[in-house]
Amino acid sequence: MVEVELVEVRVEMPGNTPIVLLRERGGTRRLLPILIGDAEARAIVYAVDRIQTPRPMTHDLFRDVLETLGVGVRQIVVTELRDRTFFAELHLVEGENASVVSARPSDAIALAVRTGCPIFVSDAVLDEAGYVEEEKEPATAEAPPDEVIAQFKDFLESVNPEDFRS
Repeated sequence: MVEVELVEVRVEMPGNTPIVLLRERGGTRRLLPILIGDAEARAIVYAVDRIQTPRPMTHDLFRDVLETLGVGVRQIVVTELRDRTFFAELHLVEGENASVVSARPSDAIALAVRTGCPIFVSDAVLDEAGYVEEEKEPATAEAPPDEVIAQFKDFLESVNPEDFRS
């Protein structure tokens, strides 16, 4: 099992599909994208941004019920990828008793953000669906920054308003 952090929730184009992006905390810092639903994406973003709604959202209600019953969320684990579907578990504790409940990763992550519990992913899932982000070349790799600035200054000194008329 590998601990991960929530990097972001975003919409992938062209299909307008929300994804949650998790990143391995250590090692090669692999990224794991998981497709999620619109409602779950909104629930995660609201929790991350600490947006208060007039009435509790479903994940807020679930957190409140667990707290009222004295049940804590120890961790969530993305356990499996089967037929392009991710599976997760909630690891719950009540005193000395521990329980594991199956969950969708999006719901588990929405709850983890609300409770502050750690998020883990199985090694097998990261090996299968994770990737290492490629390092990007700087946009001005051909010219040193000082040279680019000097060229821009030269351009500004030589330009006049008539140059922009049709």
